[in-house]
Amino acid sequence: MNLAYIPSPAAGEIHLGPIPLRGYALCIIIGVFVAVWYGNKRWIARGGKPGTVADIAVWAVPFGLVGGRLYHVITDYQLYFSEGKNWVNAFKIWEGGLGIWGAVALGAVGAWIGCRRRGIPLPAWADAMAPALVIAQAIGRWGNWFNQELYGRKTDLPWALEITKGDEAGFYHPTFLYESLWCLGVAAVIVWADRRFKLGHGRVFALYVALYCAGRGWIEYMRIDDAHHILGLRLNVWTAIIVFVLAAVYFVLSQRLRPGREQTVEPDREGAEAESEAAEAADAADGDEEAGAKAPGGTAGKGATTDLDKDRTQDVQDVQDGAGSAKKI
Repeated sequence: MNLAYIPSPAAGEIHLGPIPLRGYALCIIIGVFVAVWYGNKRWIARGGKPGTVADIAVWAVPFGLVGGRLYHVITDYQLYFSEGKNWVNAFKIWEGGLGIWGAVALGAVGAWIGCRRRGIPLPAWADAMAPALVIAQAIGRWGNWFNQELYGRKTDLPWALEITKGDEAGFYHPTFLYESLWCLGVAAVIVWADRRFKLGHGRVFALYVALYCAGRGWIEYMRIDDAHHILGLRLNVWTAIIVFVLAAVYFVLSQRLRPGREQTVEPDREGAEAESEAAEAADAADGDEEAGAKAPGGTAGKGATTDLDKDRTQDVQDVQDGAGSAKKI
């Protein structure tokens, strides 16, 4: 019997009066708000404008939630589509089940759309958001504690997690806590590296991905929940290895091709509009001058008109002289 351990909550929801609030959903919501707040501070510090992070998050967050849920349902389809399972449960996101790989991948698509609408380079925005995202992950992992899920092997360590529900009641490695602490460590490292080496062009984000994958690999290896295996390793371990390699390659190539940090991360919209209006006004003025030069009222036009009037007057005089000669004859 363990004398010291981490107790699990008796229920996975908190009641605010008559309104039940799922602990898992609460952790996700808190994580999103913290990410937007901290990401906004970093974006402003890098030369961006207040409110831009929130505007882009409107696109990134829904895409990320959908992507995270899709990855979970696809990789654990047996939980929802096997015999005796109810496929409707695949939509019950509040019961847990978000794959970080799908959340980041599809969330990046949403962020790209938001950045493109504002004329912002996605790598610069991702660099500002990287520490904020990993802190949000650290907060979100506590949702697994509320649901008593995704724990590791049995242990008698003082920080063992007590599981009280189901047939597996006992004490286990709190892998949710390991990952939460690892994410906070990753946040500290990438903030330090960003300040020390002036990282830019997506390298802060790549460092975050690589470091997270390094930790996720050994934490995933400790878990005992059902998962697909390939060559003896869990699917998510292979995913962590592959994504780690891709992030490392991007970091190295980016450093060689685009060293340093972006000088401008967000264009000055007001300045750009003023310059555009000034250019349009200058073009309009040039057009008026050209039209005036060609028009009868213009300087050149007046000279042309005078010559034409002289020619017409001479023609009239010639006609009159011809008529007079005819009468005399």
